[in-house]
Amino acid sequence: MENVLDWYAQPYDPDEPVVCFDERPCQLIGETRVPRPPKPGRPQRYDHEYERKGTCNIFGFFQPLKSWRHLKVTEHRKSEDFALCMQYLVDGLFPQADKLHVVLDNLNTHSPAALYKTFNPDEALRILKRIQFHYTPKHGSWLNMIEFEFSALSRQCLNRRIPDIEQLRYEVTAWEKRRNHDKATVNWLFTVDDARTKLSRLYPQTILS
Repeated sequence: MENVLDWYAQPYDPDEPVVCFDERPCQLIGETRVPRPPKPGRPQRYDHEYERKGTCNIFGFFQPLKSWRHLKVTEHRKSEDFALCMQYLVDGLFPQADKLHVVLDNLNTHSPAALYKTFNPDEALRILKRIQFHYTPKHGSWLNMIEFEFSALSRQCLNRRIPDIEQLRYEVTAWEKRRNHDKATVNWLFTVDDARTKLSRLYPQTILS
């Protein structure tokens, strides 16, 4: 926890940016009947019945100090998908950075082993040399600022029926562009000192002789 909080307190460094990363599932839902269009004094109406169209996954990258986020919609979230996201992070999103500090949780696919499973050893090592993982503690995913972005995404974009992955990508991209244009970010105030005071029960008790 303190490792993550300490990095959040660091000033912005373009050579070693901090990027929060996570993923969330998304259910695809279609209509069984054509919605009725809105009329004066009456909003558009949807039938309560719907059709399940399967599920997919949304990976999220969030750089709070630059008010920037990027979302990537995939069909699933296997270890290979995580490895491809890390390759995309270092080569596509931050090719000029010396080291990327990635905040993420302890999901079993979030590991260096995923890169060796996906790429040849030389490529896996090349990517890992550019990344330093900072894991949130167990039951401490709230420490990852990308969770705030996923919450906003759920309320502002995913609060309607989206029937297929192509439409989802379109909607998510539009939301991402608007948030980046508005420079929306997280004003993080919880510090290491706050943790030591408010979460003192989580610390071992030291007895001085």
